[in-house]
Amino acid sequence: MLKTLCPCSFQRYSSLSILGPIVDGFSAWLVEQRYNHSYLRFRICLLPYIEAVLIRRGIRHISKIDKADWAACRKSLLGRFPNQSGTTHALERYLHAQGLLKQKPELVSTTARYLAAYAHYLKTVRGASASTIRQKSCTAAEFLAYVKIDKYAGRLKTLTFKELEAFVKLISVHFTRTGLRHIVAKLRCFLRFLAVQGEVPQGLDHQIDSPRVYREEHLPSTLPWETVQAFLDSIDQSSAVGLRDFTMFFLMAVYGLRASDVIALSLDNIHWRAGKISITQKKTGVVLELPLTDAVGTTLHRYLKKLAPPSPFRQLFLRMKAPLGTLQIAAVSTRFQFWARRSGLEIPGKGSCHRIRHSYAVFLLRKNTPIKAISDILGHRTLESTWTYLRLAIEDLRDVALPVPTEPKNQKAVRA
Repeated sequence: MLKTLCPCSFQRYSSLSILGPIVDGFSAWLVEQRYNHSYLRFRICLLPYIEAVLIRRGIRHISKIDKADWAACRKSLLGRFPNQSGTTHALERYLHAQGLLKQKPELVSTTARYLAAYAHYLKTVRGASASTIRQKSCTAAEFLAYVKIDKYAGRLKTLTFKELEAFVKLISVHFTRTGLRHIVAKLRCFLRFLAVQGEVPQGLDHQIDSPRVYREEHLPSTLPWETVQAFLDSIDQSSAVGLRDFTMFFLMAVYGLRASDVIALSLDNIHWRAGKISITQKKTGVVLELPLTDAVGTTLHRYLKKLAPPSPFRQLFLRMKAPLGTLQIAAVSTRFQFWARRSGLEIPGKGSCHRIRHSYAVFLLRKNTPIKAISDILGHRTLESTWTYLRLAIEDLRDVALPVPTEPKNQKAVRA
């Protein structure tokens, strides 16, 4: 592969003392990640500069490279090639994937010990999912950094409620009342764990004020169904990226799927002969059996036919730019915002693509679909979740409003 990319200078790179033996495999790996050849050749050209930094640091073999060496290489490239410093990251990923880097034992910090014990507690005692553990550990890490636990090992023993309030006040500027309420709940959970371990005084978790959030005080955002259809029509399907985005949002509009369900769709979920799509919802774990309509089948067939060469992934929706990989949930909302701006439609906020799901629920209600059927289609465990969506039927609520009583014209007002 290296000789194909650099027919005139491949010997220069293959003769490098440290990186020479892996250059050919590294170039083949970059091709698999779908980097274009011009960009790939430029990355190969940077390998002599990386090796020069390693040699100056006394490195003679790949297995001896540590994090400080990678940081030095990155800093050197930032000075000469600011836009290509990611080459060291790509090289590090390749060496890790091939098992060529020796994992050196690192000193475990006090924060790491607390977080490891907390994650084990959440998993074994509380039965929390992996995503919940990540979220709660993130809040715990921020709190431990605030109290500087690595510098003051016995800091938690003297913790007071005033310091807790100061921490909540510090982070409150980054969240709304609803978001801050979740942060406070995660902090309370961590304090209860520390209290059980005997690390903090008992009862601190009850001394944190939580912001008042009233149930159903805000209506979920929704769009008129005509706007949803106009939004889909505005997506340019001539490119592979546009066709991918259209297919994602079309599935969300037809079935009311969440973004997490869309990016998890794989070829194994589509049963062409049975005429159905089976989805295990990421949020609830509920298994949905949805009919594979002609419109959906045609859209999926057109999208799969236009995909670039086959990839090792089974997921339907992948990144169209290198490195190759599956989409993240945030990417779906980002693409929704991009096409919402391009469409020129009146889409308030132009934020989350979840409003398509809300709009789909109201659309089914307009078609006189029973609420139980709507709940089953959306994959809700209880009807209460569905009722939250159907509060968006504002026009229907106006029909049930009672007339405002008026005072008779001939009746005089009575003074109190």
